[in-house]
Amino acid sequence: MTAELVRGQNHPLPQARLEIRVSAGTPVVAAATLGDENGTVHGTEWVAHPGAPALPGLEVSRQAAADHRLAVDLDAVPDAVHRVSVLLALAAADAAGPSRFGAVAAPFVAVTGLDGTEVASYTITGLQAESAVVALELYRRQDAWKVRAVGQGYAGGLAELFTDQGLSGAHQLAGLVQEAVAGGLARAVPAPSPHPTDGDRARQHSAPAPGPDHGAVTPQTAPQGTPGPVPAASPYDPQGTGGPQSPGGPIDYSHPRRQHAAPPAPAPAPPPAAPGQPAQPVAGDATGWSMDERLYNQVWGMFEDLARTTAAYRSAVDFAESRMDKEIDQALSDPRSRIGGQGDAAREAARARHAQLVAQAREALDRDLAQLAAEADVVEPALPAAYARWDNPVWHAYRVPMEIPMAVRLGDLRLPEADRIRIPMLVRLPLERGLWIDSGRSGSLDGSFADSHETSRLALESAVAHAARLLAVYPAGEFTVHVIDPAGAGTQALAPLVRTGVLAAPPALGAAGTADVLARLTQRVDLVQMALRGGAADALPPGLDTSQQLLVVNDFPHGFDDRAVNQLRYLADEGPAVGVHLMLVADREESAGYGPLLDPLWRSLLRLTPVADDHLADPWVGHAWTYEPPLVPPGSQVLEQVLTRVAAARHAWNR
Repeated sequence: MTAELVRGQNHPLPQARLEIRVSAGTPVVAAATLGDENGTVHGTEWVAHPGAPALPGLEVSRQAAADHRLAVDLDAVPDAVHRVSVLLALAAADAAGPSRFGAVAAPFVAVTGLDGTEVASYTITGLQAESAVVALELYRRQDAWKVRAVGQGYAGGLAELFTDQGLSGAHQLAGLVQEAVAGGLARAVPAPSPHPTDGDRARQHSAPAPGPDHGAVTPQTAPQGTPGPVPAASPYDPQGTGGPQSPGGPIDYSHPRRQHAAPPAPAPAPPPAAPGQPAQPVAGDATGWSMDERLYNQVWGMFEDLARTTAAYRSAVDFAESRMDKEIDQALSDPRSRIGGQGDAAREAARARHAQLVAQAREALDRDLAQLAAEADVVEPALPAAYARWDNPVWHAYRVPMEIPMAVRLGDLRLPEADRIRIPMLVRLPLERGLWIDSGRSGSLDGSFADSHETSRLALESAVAHAARLLAVYPAGEFTVHVIDPAGAGTQALAPLVRTGVLAAPPALGAAGTADVLARLTQRVDLVQMALRGGAADALPPGLDTSQQLLVVNDFPHGFDDRAVNQLRYLADEGPAVGVHLMLVADREESAGYGPLLDPLWRSLLRLTPVADDHLADPWVGHAWTYEPPLVPPGSQVLEQVLTRVAAARHAWNR
């Protein structure tokens, strides 16, 4: 299964001969540098670029293109090379096209085997004024190679990038690269046009790129704002000589995992703002290949904006308080000012300045919060089902999707300074961590306390809502849910899943049922791991369910012996990488008898609560975010209606 990297994350490379595939929304220049143990590039002869595309073990293209394939043979690079950096840059600012990455869709880079099977991928987000970026680096560590997502951008372009890598003559080399690119701009390959293909599905996580036997496809024009799947072939010549060609036809350079490889339609333009007023917010005005991706990026932009503006307010209040304390201490340090009205006047002046500073900070905060609230008011109704609350009207028009969304909503986040603003908590799919719904007795933020039975019921209802949402956002037949309820205590809460028939089997009861489900899922993890490690993914046993699997465990550790606990830990650690995910409804105190044995299990899971709780820490700015679960409105039948449609689509798919 492909490792979807985030900035700074690394992943081992299983083979030496690789391809690095680049998909961008505009023609970009691809280059690479060879560095020593410290990452230093010792000369221009250690740089592969359009003017000098070939180095030992490395080859890049001669021209700018929207899609690239870079050939890498790590066994052939010189022994002195310990780092291979993959660089992307926009054409010179005087050329037609954008001059900064913030104006185009986020580039997508993938490391694949020669058969197209992806090893790791990285979407380079967060770029603004930068015109050059170090996308990935392949580095040698103890005779083994790994890939790291870098995403380091440079507003000064290739010249600044080369200078940062210790290359002498960086400006001259950057000029040579742009000259070589300018010579090939007339034949630079633009991003392919949309070309819808009936029956295409988005489940392409580890599928190879379409083979050359697909042939070239003439681009067709899709309706504006409706991107379609990429053409089956995007003819592109990395040598600049009209080749290479495969025996069956031109090589297909379409990205194996991105169906929307066409340039994104322009973001919605906000209406003109009144003089002196901020622009009116518009849903989907972030960058992205589709409206869903734009909304995803916009939501996380709102999260960052709220975190920043709240951090600025708290910092200003702390400064005002420390300044007031310092002024009062200075005023009272002279014994003569402690008696009479002089000391009182100094204290009042310090408090007045403190109040003025706090008022100024609050005014700035209120201004930013008003803008964020206005943005939330237009974004929330525009969210697709995967990102929407259960009370959003989008669920009443729900249809089983044909594509896997980027993310799913697991709740809302808020801060005490902005109580009315709720930021959707979006988690990327497929899930990289299991979920722990904490059923322990806890007090809600309104001061009320729920007893253990009430909390357990709320926790399981929350787990059912999460499971239902995951079932709803995956295409038919691509997500399977198993339930373990050893004591049968969750019969009422599990009823929506059971009545609609969306479960793979009835909830497992007792120790025997628990052991059976755990044994089957453990065996599945073992089989898929062996197949992937042996490069024989097509050798899995016939009939093996290759869809994503979710195991919901209620009332843990009741019904679990030592063997079952070890199997559960194994699924939590190894399962996500091969499509087996865990959702644990448990009170940690009830498993205290296992001692530190289960500590790694709790740490590996994302803790969620059935009631609002400020337990999610933000190490970036030090906030404690309040998490609110995605509750189904009381009396609403939306959850069962959605599950009924999921079950019907699943039955039709299995015929």
